[in-house]
Amino acid sequence: MGRLVAIVGRPNVGKSTLFNRLTETRSAIVDDTAGTTRDRQYGKVDWCGQEFSIVDTGGWVVNSDDVFESEINKQVEIAIDEADVILFVVDASNGVTDLDDKVAQILRRSKKPVILVANKEDKSDARFNIPEFYSLGLGEPIEVSSANGSGTGELLDKIIADMPEPKADDRPEDNVAKFAIVGRPNAGKSSLINAFIGEERHIVTDIAGTTRDSIYHRYNKFGFDFYLVDTAGIRKKNKVNEDIEYYSVIRSIRAIEASDVCILMIDATRGIEGQDANIFSLIQRNKKGLVVCVNKWDLIEDRSLTAQKRYEEAIRNKFAPFTDFPIIFTSALTKQRIFKVLETAIDVFNNRKRIIPTSQLNTYMLEQIQQTPPPANKGKYVKIKYVTMLKDSVVPTFVFFCNLPQWVKEPYRRFLENKIREHWDFHGTPIQIFMRDKS
Repeated sequence: MGRLVAIVGRPNVGKSTLFNRLTETRSAIVDDTAGTTRDRQYGKVDWCGQEFSIVDTGGWVVNSDDVFESEINKQVEIAIDEADVILFVVDASNGVTDLDDKVAQILRRSKKPVILVANKEDKSDARFNIPEFYSLGLGEPIEVSSANGSGTGELLDKIIADMPEPKADDRPEDNVAKFAIVGRPNAGKSSLINAFIGEERHIVTDIAGTTRDSIYHRYNKFGFDFYLVDTAGIRKKNKVNEDIEYYSVIRSIRAIEASDVCILMIDATRGIEGQDANIFSLIQRNKKGLVVCVNKWDLIEDRSLTAQKRYEEAIRNKFAPFTDFPIIFTSALTKQRIFKVLETAIDVFNNRKRIIPTSQLNTYMLEQIQQTPPPANKGKYVKIKYVTMLKDSVVPTFVFFCNLPQWVKEPYRRFLENKIREHWDFHGTPIQIFMRDKS
């Protein structure tokens, strides 16, 4: 089960720079203007073989004229409520401010592991301000510079040390599919869940997952047998307005990480929006199976086959380069094609489990490689000699053995993946391809 870390703090202390440093990306916009971060950023961090999700939040603001103030503050509260570990970032060059005190008061009440991060320690005289932060009552501050990376190794060690261990009990069996229904607010997720369950409540068991807020609902009616992955966050209506975009993201992180296949809901009446692409990228980063469900199709005037094809093409263009996934046009309200969604999700789950015999794999792939060999690089020719499929990997994983693995670039890897998909059915599931040395 995945674990979640949230970065919080007042505006302009370097939260987004720290997020970019820890995720080794440039996803978050960095600017000296306070309040730049409003839309949520989230990513994956891998440190010493342990992986966790991390969320960047907007700066904590009070008594300002910023129209986004209340929404940013809500997002911080949600992060505190949902996260396993909280990084409280302060500006070492400025010392303790009144806003730092206000955030610290809330964090002390949260009863969550809080790591105090004194950022910008590389600035002149900043280290002389570090002792001030002990007054926040959150323990010893860790000195870092997110701009140049100093101290981030120690910070990651501390995060791993403070991360609560997942519980081993009450875990559903691995051979039963686990589906998560995700999407932006008001896309019809709750309606689809209700359509699946029905008035007679066809859910027969609820099993608590390996973290405090993951719930697995067993569904075994009408020839189906799977777990519907839910999160306790869906029920916390008293905590926050459910319509804010960030809430859907932080809930989706939990549900996606707990699932095998994600059913991504898209509102047909609103089209494909940035939030859909964000959640899709979450699914891709976590290497989960995918079924795209275009909901509210009954509200569209032009429901012709041509219109469907145009909509499909727009979705695949938006989500490229991964385009080998099913798209189903549904109406949760009228229950149109909802069982097709379940049948397709089961197919995608089975595709994730598919194992290709080594002899068949080599017979077909070596012939394709011979017809279209890897391009030469600086007069060096890559010779792929053997291919095998790993049997114990979470997603279909293929290992190609060759003399110069470092010269096989991404375009040729995509060529190999496309050839595999053309010959075997891996519809809806990501594929991993690795090149290994065998001289």
